[in-house]
Amino acid sequence: MDIESASNQLAEKVQAASEYTGQGKVAAYIPELAKVDARMLGAAVCMPDGTIVSAGDADVPFTLQSISKIFSLVVALCQNGHKHVFERVGKEPTGDPFNSIIKLETIKPHKPLNPMINAGAIAVAGMIQGNGVEERLDAILTLLRSVTGNPGLSVNEAVYRSEKRTADRNRALAWFLKDSGVLTTDVEETLDLYFRHCAIEVTAKDVARLGMVLAADGLIPHTGERIIPREVARICKTFMVTCGMYNASGEFAIDVGIPAKSGVAGGIMAAVPQRMGIGVFGPALDEKGNSVAGVKLLEILSQEWNLGIF
Repeated sequence: MDIESASNQLAEKVQAASEYTGQGKVAAYIPELAKVDARMLGAAVCMPDGTIVSAGDADVPFTLQSISKIFSLVVALCQNGHKHVFERVGKEPTGDPFNSIIKLETIKPHKPLNPMINAGAIAVAGMIQGNGVEERLDAILTLLRSVTGNPGLSVNEAVYRSEKRTADRNRALAWFLKDSGVLTTDVEETLDLYFRHCAIEVTAKDVARLGMVLAADGLIPHTGERIIPREVARICKTFMVTCGMYNASGEFAIDVGIPAKSGVAGGIMAAVPQRMGIGVFGPALDEKGNSVAGVKLLEILSQEWNLGIF
């Protein structure tokens, strides 16, 4: 597919999917996210040669939210190794909402079922090494800046503070993890790191580049530079398929068939192996926390461009 054709087709598909924005609502439980225009929709596609095509609101900044869980996991795996990480966090989908505490309390041992739910991501944040929150956050930011080629990536302070003020459920999860021995670091410091990495601000174009590096097994394909170890990229893409779209991951795998990770600010990162990375931004969410129009857009693109991996 040539670039002009891809650009025109993407614009058409974004326009078609934008009709679905009215079927969702913004994540009002984080007050700062409630201020966003729910009618927005944008998308960007990153090709292996680094070319970006985009349409709609692809340059509008938004926060990574749960998309950042993939990259905190990358850092934790690289710093600690697989054995250490997966002794404390499982590898199984939950079928429950991303902020649920039910299985954390009822299963034994009391460890989160996977790193993509909030409890699992908080546990992963507790494994990231460094002297203080800033140094630990810098490890994640350094990775994201290297992958995107955007040295300006930083935390949206307003969203970070908004999350921190309203995070009672996440505090409950963290203290339960502490009581269970899964979390061994300071609870408030670990939560602070978690809130900060969720509030890192990006655009759909940045997210498309993140997706492309995962699609290329951890390489920046047009330079050959390895950013993420191949095995770590494989693990992350597997989690994206099984757990990346919250408790709609199975439905998404059948309907779309692309490894993807969503966030409640409306972002979705998709990685089509060896072909492209896709970044989507559509802040109107369904009841499970996924972008309504974003999911529809990826479904359309998967069908039209034959992107499904199964």
